[in-house]
Amino acid sequence: MEKRLLPLLVLAGLFLVVPLVQAEPVDPVDPGERCAVCGMFLEKYQPWITQLHQAGSKPALFDGVKDMMAYYFDPSAYGGSGDLSGAKIWVKDYYRLKYIDGRAAYFVVGSDVMGPMGEELIPFDSRSAAENFMKDHKGKQILEFGEIDVSMIMAMKKKHMMKMKK
Repeated sequence: MEKRLLPLLVLAGLFLVVPLVQAEPVDPVDPGERCAVCGMFLEKYQPWITQLHQAGSKPALFDGVKDMMAYYFDPSAYGGSGDLSGAKIWVKDYYRLKYIDGRAAYFVVGSDVMGPMGEELIPFDSRSAAENFMKDHKGKQILEFGEIDVSMIMAMKKKHMMKMKK
């Protein structure tokens, strides 16, 4: 009997020692919460907030998909660390304003809808919703999570910085 309980006790102990990724997004965010990339206060931009939850870390919050992806591609540049391939990613569906799994979302790029920091990747829970938005708002492309790359994100951020200097 004791031999059969030992593996269960070891497994239970692992759950106490190994930190788990928070399963649900933080909602609503605290008024003093800031974007982990640009430092902007988030409270005013609730519809745009995205989140990245990594095991053993406080969730990182962002003012949009663009900043979240900048962090995802280079967390050490923003005070984060580690491999984020297993992190839980939350984005808000543009129409429903509900958190959805960012890895399963569809993102419209190049539309006439601007986020808090300029050009933004606009998330949707279905391809059909993304297609409808793209037609209505002159979007250029629909991307899945794995199709977003660092050069695209940095180009979008650079474009925003150039507009700010004018």
